[in-house]
Amino acid sequence: MKRTSLAGDSCPVARALDVFGDWWSLLIIRDASLGRRRFGEFQASLGLAKNILATRLRTLVERGILKTVPASDGSAYQEYVLTPKGHGIFPILVALRQWTEEFDEHPDEIATILVDRDNGKPVKKLALHSQDGRALGAADTALKPRPARKAAKRVSA
Repeated sequence: MKRTSLAGDSCPVARALDVFGDWWSLLIIRDASLGRRRFGEFQASLGLAKNILATRLRTLVERGILKTVPASDGSAYQEYVLTPKGHGIFPILVALRQWTEEFDEHPDEIATILVDRDNGKPVKKLALHSQDGRALGAADTALKPRPARKAAKRVSA
């Protein structure tokens, strides 16, 4: 059964989920953020069937989240590295992690904490702020229509 595409949806959340919305893809992106680069590393970490992993990697490359590069050790293998678009998913992974740390029924079973590499201290919880710096919650925000684009001026010869 083919999955319905949300690529043309007017909701930006739906569009994002269309790009990386299944858990295997997010876990591959997580692993790439942690420095995994090779097919075998992803498979060992995730325990994912090779055909499913190959499909997810191919899709992430097609969507510009990952790119393939020659292996860093000079071997004939290729490696998968995050693109700038892929690195842009990091705050989403952090938000998911922090949500789980706060609301999971068994937070003591979480094996790691996210820390600042420079000082070893836990990372501050992500927060949404207004342009003037005020902390915002869902009740403090609203959606409004995007302003219409101005038509490009025609240049006649």
